[in-house]
Amino acid sequence: MPRKPRRHHRQLKTRPITFSPFARSIAQMASASMAKRQMRDSKFNRRSTHEDEGNGVAMRSLEEKTKQSDSSDSEFEGVVQADISFFDPKPSDFHGVKTLLQTYLDDKQWDLSGFVDLILEQSTVGTVVKIEDDEDEGLFAVVSALNLWRYREQRCMKELKDFLLQVCQEKGIVDQLRLLLGEQTHDLGLLVSQRVVNLPPQLLPHLYDALFDEVSWATEDEPMEELRNSFRFQQYIIVSKIYKHKNAEGKRKPSIDEEEAIIYIKPEDEIFHKVSMWSFSFPLRTKQLAAQELKNYKSMGLVMAVEADKIPAFRQELRSLISES
Repeated sequence: MPRKPRRHHRQLKTRPITFSPFARSIAQMASASMAKRQMRDSKFNRRSTHEDEGNGVAMRSLEEKTKQSDSSDSEFEGVVQADISFFDPKPSDFHGVKTLLQTYLDDKQWDLSGFVDLILEQSTVGTVVKIEDDEDEGLFAVVSALNLWRYREQRCMKELKDFLLQVCQEKGIVDQLRLLLGEQTHDLGLLVSQRVVNLPPQLLPHLYDALFDEVSWATEDEPMEELRNSFRFQQYIIVSKIYKHKNAEGKRKPSIDEEEAIIYIKPEDEIFHKVSMWSFSFPLRTKQLAAQELKNYKSMGLVMAVEADKIPAFRQELRSLISES
């Protein structure tokens, strides 16, 4: 049985996906603004003609085409062509993964390098997305699931737990969070997923299918019983980011017909949020690049706890969401 999903060759147009038309349009504007900055600051806006022969999901070279206008808010048309593939993490991916996770815990100074090392050392469960044979090792995405109990003595995990407990200010949630990070840590998986903002959403079902298939296979294929048991997750905790309306929790609620309370930067987070046992948000200190249309929103961190038995429903709903877009 192959460990990675099959490759797909197609030309894709990058378009943010959410359940709400309003949220979709706003997220598209925000993604356009962020994507254009990434084009200036990264090496992703280039054409690759490599033929795809390896193991993973592939697309044509990543080439962002921007429709210019006289306005400062020029319309963005993200035509993506890329030969990009799914790979097992390896040590040479260090700098690419670290770059993607630079603001994973907002502006906290913590052992990010140690955290990246854990992701790369766990090659049986985890995926990186990049151009095959790319000498610069540029990464588009990383996804993994780490057992918090297995790595409980690592400094990065201790700092991550402290951070989550510090930013959780919701009285009804903090006790549940403390329990999850304490007594229930044996079966708790930290689901790490980060990518460039303009990664084609059509890749998402394959990316998450790869992750959860690998988790399942690891419970059977790992050589030691302790390792096999470490992947028998009962719950996942997810740390992500959203845009939240400034009046979402005030007296003046935003109109459902006009502005959504939450704009999800990653479409899958909307599904995770819906199926989560509990969640909480917290204000971010790191400045996020946002379009003018997001002036009524503030960037927030989002932490969600999801039961493992909700994952099949998540996978199905994600596939449906992408296929309908």
